[in-house]
Amino acid sequence: MACPLLSLVVFASMLALQAITYCRAALISPPNTDNNRLRDGEDPSWHVQYDPISLEMHMNTMTNISLRIEGFDKTQLEDVASIQLRSERNHVATIPDGTIKVLDFKDESYDGVFDITGVFLGSTNLFVEVILKSNGTVQSTEKLPVTVIREERVIDHIFTGSVAVLVCVLFINFGAAMDLPTVKAIMMKPIGPAIGFISQFLFMPLLSYGLGLLLFPDSFEMQLGLFFTGVSPGGGASNIWTVLLGANLNLSLAMTTISTLAAFGMMPLWIFTLGRKIFDRGNLVVPYRNLATFAVGLIIPMGVGLLSQRYTPRIARILVRVLKPMSALLILFIVVFAIVTNLYLFELFSWQIIAAGLGLPWIGYLFGFIVSKSVRLPTADALAISVETGIQNTGIAIFLLRFSLSQPAADLTTVVPVSAAIMTPVPLMILYLAIKIREKCAVRKFEMMPNDVTKSSLAENETT
Repeated sequence: MACPLLSLVVFASMLALQAITYCRAALISPPNTDNNRLRDGEDPSWHVQYDPISLEMHMNTMTNISLRIEGFDKTQLEDVASIQLRSERNHVATIPDGTIKVLDFKDESYDGVFDITGVFLGSTNLFVEVILKSNGTVQSTEKLPVTVIREERVIDHIFTGSVAVLVCVLFINFGAAMDLPTVKAIMMKPIGPAIGFISQFLFMPLLSYGLGLLLFPDSFEMQLGLFFTGVSPGGGASNIWTVLLGANLNLSLAMTTISTLAAFGMMPLWIFTLGRKIFDRGNLVVPYRNLATFAVGLIIPMGVGLLSQRYTPRIARILVRVLKPMSALLILFIVVFAIVTNLYLFELFSWQIIAAGLGLPWIGYLFGFIVSKSVRLPTADALAISVETGIQNTGIAIFLLRFSLSQPAADLTTVVPVSAAIMTPVPLMILYLAIKIREKCAVRKFEMMPNDVTKSSLAENETT
């Protein structure tokens, strides 16, 4: 029953991807021919020299450059109304006082020093613009590339290290809670893992590619950020939420392990096929060493927990008892700390970024659950597959982006996986609260039942 259904899913996914590709054309605005004509005008007879020839600076800092203009003759200078050193993207870098006075030209040349302020992450070009009295405008053909990057902070390393330690400790708890006979039974009849694998490594990459085309038709960096998030394996947070929601933890752990190991082959497969259309302009390398480190980092703590079941059962019972509160604490820590350490990224948030962060995990949840229930899997299994499908390992996506791209593109593209990481827990938290409220109502109803029965029996006795 599963094979025809999965074939239908693949066919539907490809149709949806094709439809999104056609919709992309409608979102691309026609080029501004006037601006293009202005930029593509005749080359000026004068030339500009910059020192340095390229500039890299940190956010919220100021530096200076030297500028030399030569090639003007007296007749040309008489027709000049104003000269300005400008930035193509003022939100990246600005020149507080970029005015060049015509009177400062000596022997038809000019030498000056200007302060440049780095405003925010990104790349821009500085150029000289000459406005003529005859209402014409001429821009210099020579431009100064300026790159604004973020300075590395101690808090970034603290966050990465603390999360790694907490996740390792948590996976020891997972190992202590794992029921090996149940996992063995799952692998003997791997319907759940098979659905999880197809959802994770077929549907999610197609979804991320299609959403990237639809939401970011003109932004190669954002498409790349979303695609790398979609092709990443399932995140360790899926196991945490599986515990909190009362789903099948053994199935979740099995799928996470399979997903992480399968990423060695599936990520390069997607990156060098469908992903090539996005990053042909980049020189990208898949970080095999990082994936191997992550897989080992997943298996070793889990093995420690499994050993505790056999040799220290008392400690294993304690680890199982604290699993839920520790899981909740880790989720809270990651969300709060990630927001605090990456506040600068919120300046990049737009409705497209938010839609990408919402769409990728939430559609993944629905897809995993619907497919699982359509093959009549138990609700606990369907919920585990749903969570495993929707939650991506955004840490690997961020690492891939930082490893593959130069700054500031590496930081800029991480806004997509950060948005996905922030939006991912929202529906799960709502479901968790709904389950807790339902449980409390059921307990309260149960506690009230004996009193009601006693009261009704007393009333009958009084009547008789």
